[in-house]
Amino acid sequence: MIEVQVAARHNEALDICSYELTRVDGEPLPAFTAGAHIDVHLPGGLIRQYSLCNHPEERHRYLIGVLKDPASRGGSRSLHELIQPGMRLHISEPRNLFALAPQARRSLLFAGGIGITPILCMAEHLAQSGATFELHYCARARDRAAFVERLRQSPYADRVFLHFDEEPQTQLDAARVLAAPGDDLHLYVCGPGGFMQHILDTAKSQGWQEACLHREYFAAAPTDTRADGSFSVKLARSGQVFEVPADRSVVQVLESHGIEIPISCEQGVCGTCLTRVLEGVPEHRDMFLTEAEQAGNDQFTPCCSRSRTPVLVLDL
Repeated sequence: MIEVQVAARHNEALDICSYELTRVDGEPLPAFTAGAHIDVHLPGGLIRQYSLCNHPEERHRYLIGVLKDPASRGGSRSLHELIQPGMRLHISEPRNLFALAPQARRSLLFAGGIGITPILCMAEHLAQSGATFELHYCARARDRAAFVERLRQSPYADRVFLHFDEEPQTQLDAARVLAAPGDDLHLYVCGPGGFMQHILDTAKSQGWQEACLHREYFAAAPTDTRADGSFSVKLARSGQVFEVPADRSVVQVLESHGIEIPISCEQGVCGTCLTRVLEGVPEHRDMFLTEAEQAGNDQFTPCCSRSRTPVLVLDL
């Protein structure tokens, strides 16, 4: 845990604020790589993940951008309504689940809305390293696009393409941009689920290989839980067996019996609660594992995923 203070807060776009965080003790912050995020501990015990969007070589500050989501479960609303310059927060060290592929000859970066935050950091790093890339930033309208002025004034401004729903002439032609896949060409996408799915589906239809596709979700898609039933989990180390009813998650059931699994997003997005499965077949509902990792059925996210078999044996 690192104690930081909010050194500055700025309105970057409609309902999007940036927060500059500096270490209270004056020491340099831990190094991070492009695509990394931090856990931010908020009032009321909430923990939320936010991507770092400043240059990866900066150690004197972290910069995060936060959308005030109308469907907020408390995190973004808390930041927008309560957190002001001078206030102190606790954060984690950076983690990177959305790293740039070092073998890439060329990179295509796609950002939708607030998804610009990790993509912006990637662009900063790629530009400084002399790598070949282009960045496509899509938003509903110009006033909802954050960090646009920073992009316009950047040394790589000629590689940035802005696309706005309200301006049809700027519409992104994803099929054209993704028309020439290659093993050394890598795609990175972050933003709303529908936008990401469009980019990924278009890439796959153009022949892109899964290994060249990289994504980071901010929230899981809604899941129809009406057909959910109960199942049991068995803890391999103690032999304890607990029933998981239809209206509770594995994490909730285990917590009620004094068994805590680290959690953060509670939506299967961040991977914090990832748990090894020794027997049984999970019903994966996360957005964290790749399709290949899910098919292995040897791990799952107990915050949201369930079971296709009567019993799941967990490495706990």
